[in-house]
Amino acid sequence: MTNHLRDAFFALHDRLPRQSPGSDATTRRLLALAGPQPVRPRVLDLGCGPGRASLLLAAEAGAEVTAVDLHQPFLDELREAAEARGLGDRIRTVRADMGDLTGPVFADGSFDLVWAEGSAYCIGFDTALRDWQRLLAPGGSMVVTECVWTTGSPSAGARAFWEQHVSLRTVAANAAAAVAAGCHLLGVLVQPGSDWDEYYVPLAERAAAADPSAPGMEAALAATREELAARRAYGTEYGYAGYVLRPSDPRWRTRPEAPADREAVHGVVSAAFPTRAEAALVDALRGDPDAWLPGLSYVAEAPDGSVAAHALLTRCRVGDAPALALAPVATAPGHQRAGAGRAVVRAALDAARLRGESLVLVLGHPGYYPAFGFVPASRFGIRPGFDVPDEAMMALVLDASVPVPAGTIRYPAAFGV
Repeated sequence: MTNHLRDAFFALHDRLPRQSPGSDATTRRLLALAGPQPVRPRVLDLGCGPGRASLLLAAEAGAEVTAVDLHQPFLDELREAAEARGLGDRIRTVRADMGDLTGPVFADGSFDLVWAEGSAYCIGFDTALRDWQRLLAPGGSMVVTECVWTTGSPSAGARAFWEQHVSLRTVAANAAAAVAAGCHLLGVLVQPGSDWDEYYVPLAERAAAADPSAPGMEAALAATREELAARRAYGTEYGYAGYVLRPSDPRWRTRPEAPADREAVHGVVSAAFPTRAEAALVDALRGDPDAWLPGLSYVAEAPDGSVAAHALLTRCRVGDAPALALAPVATAPGHQRAGAGRAVVRAALDAARLRGESLVLVLGHPGYYPAFGFVPASRFGIRPGFDVPDEAMMALVLDASVPVPAGTIRYPAAFGV
């Protein structure tokens, strides 16, 4: 990009409310998916632009925000807005390259939340996930939005447009890349089409008023109009998706159960419960082809390679709609309260997301499972066919694009209910 073209591009974008598709409502939804935060979470907003997310996170989450961008006028605009809103003490601006985060500001473990709306593409989604994990304190999370195909068969015109700029993947392909990078998926949100209007409507107005005779402006306008035309023509084929991620616990290697693990799994489940009923349940489910789903029985390994914990997802139904039942979850007594159970549950839920499942149900402790995103199933009109406390019957929606069925839960016969 020549200097004139770069200057014209920034002139078109100067003081626009957003520099990528998004909305305050989407920022709030992504923050909610990230789960409970500390009282004053330390947030790193990378590629912050004029700082719409930084301002919201500081104001509504009480965050101490380090806002990073390479374009100093964006940082100046953010600083001005922060002071005007009484948030000057909550937002620090830093001019830096998100692909080269060095120095004491970016020390390992310095942030509770790394945030990147519409900016990770500058260095690549996979590179961002690989390099930014080190910045998180224990229990910290990342929120990254990325442009994605929303169809499995994009048209030639849509492909021709995007191949000039960046290689898009599907929502599921990016989710798989995140898991491969060592992250757990706390949530995935496909952003609504209205998020594009928040960006493109002001941009189109700016383009219409621009002087094409200014140096570099003719080329900048041509590129902008091509982008707007592509959205009108192919907007149903691509969109933005937000990924809410947490690095996996390095102490526990998780993987699908192998045939050689069956005896060890039986032993762990037997030892974790007062009776052998749960171990017998696992064995019975393994023999039920309508319930057993290969690849959704997961184990966590102890450092010596032994099975430390086990989590099982099997097919159940809500009315006639397919769902998953999480049960049982077991941790060997010698490894309890050390994170093995949490690690294996998160791994099993990741595997379920990647195979396209949309709903998981669990009957369990209401003080434990909400940390994974479970909420009372009754919120969705889902109920078991037997009496249990409302707060103990919980549901987790893995794919919000799929309607959540309402009705009575139908468990496999092995559950005996």
